[in-house]
Amino acid sequence: MAKADIQNPAFTDEDKARETLEAIRWPDGPYCPHCGNAEQARIAKGHGLMHRAGLYYCSACNGQFTVTIGTVMEDTKIPLSKWLFAMHLLGASKKGMSALQLSRILGVTYKSAWFLCHRIREAMTPATRGPIGGQNRVVEADETLIGGKAKNRAFAKKEPKKHTVLTLVDRDGDSHSFHIANVKAKTLRETIAKVASRKSYLATDELASYEKIGKEFSGHGTVNHSADEYARLGGFIHVNTAECRFSLMKRAVFGTHHSISEAHLPRYLAEGDFKWNTRKMTDGERAATALKGIEGKRLTYRPTNEAAHA
Repeated sequence: MAKADIQNPAFTDEDKARETLEAIRWPDGPYCPHCGNAEQARIAKGHGLMHRAGLYYCSACNGQFTVTIGTVMEDTKIPLSKWLFAMHLLGASKKGMSALQLSRILGVTYKSAWFLCHRIREAMTPATRGPIGGQNRVVEADETLIGGKAKNRAFAKKEPKKHTVLTLVDRDGDSHSFHIANVKAKTLRETIAKVASRKSYLATDELASYEKIGKEFSGHGTVNHSADEYARLGGFIHVNTAECRFSLMKRAVFGTHHSISEAHLPRYLAEGDFKWNTRKMTDGERAATALKGIEGKRLTYRPTNEAAHA
């Protein structure tokens, strides 16, 4: 999928889609997701009219599996070709794509498209975050509010709830965004300490909460936005990279999604981070990278009874 476009056979042919997915998930050959057996001599592929396409048998555990077992695609009724096309479209849309638009393109219901989008965002979410930065590197930290404004209300009696988002950006690398409760020093430090290397130089705005946190890094510089100051020391100290990251995020909210609930905000943030972190890739390479993240992230439409009472 390195040069994927809308004419890619994997977007219209189920066999091609399955072969593409198998090549990405199993570059060294299939392995059993039930017992972990990767010995090719003990794995057989079903043949003939009596077997489903893409079905494998494992003699180590006497189990059978397909390439979607143990992934966000498990038990899906949506064709794999539409999965791959949707993943390409979401990855290629810089400011996001709404589930309603995706439902029209794929010819599926809105409910299916909505669930499909969230499964793909789950695949884009990294298993671990950080560390970013390091020696002789600059990490920018900035916070913003996601949500509507009171003056834009038409008939709503209550002002839309605003959500605080913290973004950490390696000036020459990756971005990681988090939904946080507030901008108190303790809250900010809990997140920053998990992601940013202390060997980094920390660049922030004038928020007082950063003052104590900055002492834990190799250096800390601030810019005073309230005084219309946006860069210092010849342009070395600034948070313009983080501001750029926010501008893309807000355009996705205002222009595409219009409103994002608090429950699903982390997935939308992960989608934005994924696109930023793969910004130097082609659309096909980005889709292939997202496909590598499908494993071990089963996501059901609503919690099962066990999950609901866990």
